[in-house]
Amino acid sequence: MTERITDRFSDEERFSFPDYMARVTSGIGGESFLIFGGEKTALYDCGMAYAQSGLIRNIEKELSERGYETLDYVLLSHTHYDHIGALPYILKRWPSVKVCGAEKALQVFKSKGAAATMARLGEAAKERYASSEEEKSCKIIADGLRCDIVMHEGDALELGDMTVRAYETKGHTDCSLTYMLEPVMTMLASESTGVLRSDGKMYTAILKSYEQTMESAEKCKALKPALIIGNHFGKVPEDITEKYFDLYMEAAREEHDFIVDMKERGLSHEEMVREYEKIYWTVERAKSQPKEAFYENANWIIKNMK
Repeated sequence: MTERITDRFSDEERFSFPDYMARVTSGIGGESFLIFGGEKTALYDCGMAYAQSGLIRNIEKELSERGYETLDYVLLSHTHYDHIGALPYILKRWPSVKVCGAEKALQVFKSKGAAATMARLGEAAKERYASSEEEKSCKIIADGLRCDIVMHEGDALELGDMTVRAYETKGHTDCSLTYMLEPVMTMLASESTGVLRSDGKMYTAILKSYEQTMESAEKCKALKPALIIGNHFGKVPEDITEKYFDLYMEAAREEHDFIVDMKERGLSHEEMVREYEKIYWTVERAKSQPKEAFYENANWIIKNMK
């Protein structure tokens, strides 16, 4: 794994957002950010199912305090359980909200297997991270999911003073999207271009394609964001914004070479998973990712790396 990027990762700095954005995250494991566009609002990702009650309260509080009547859109970065776990509950609270995601999301939401995986990992997260009685008693559901607006490359949503533009950034999943808030040029980065964690290190999550994730990083770099909001993290320190995607590509190349070397040495899949765990399972990672989910990801990363 790449060396620590910086030591400056206080929660105060990570979650100190511009006035058009608020952190509404509840629980551990998945971040959610509410965007205020002047006329309409958009929620970026929904976090974990077990923490849905707290998330909804946080959204209601921010809407009320800022004079907005409702939640208009949900922006999905992708369709994994730690990003859409609370979506079924959001849809019950705001039935008219429009869910925006990639075309692949339509297929995922029709899959019984995907729903079963989301429920299973949601239960694992609840067992590992739920702290209050409310969270511990939450019934994990993974049905009723929908995507109302399919976002393709360059598609835009008008929020009033602000436009949300989508970019396809595959690599982590086939449904991964990055969003740019214009004209402020704030990028909501997808997991295809890494996860910066509070231990100061860049983590990769190349579940589908190494080539695609590198293409996604180059695309995002070329867009020249003024500010980056990272999946599972928050506001990226401004002094590393310009080199953020270079740092990601360095970490991705390191992981690629590590796995390819194991394959060339003839290690079995089980041996490779054990070696991968030694390097990439960390105390910091355990703070927000159940080990069951880590193993699920590791199996796909090793299988698909070429």
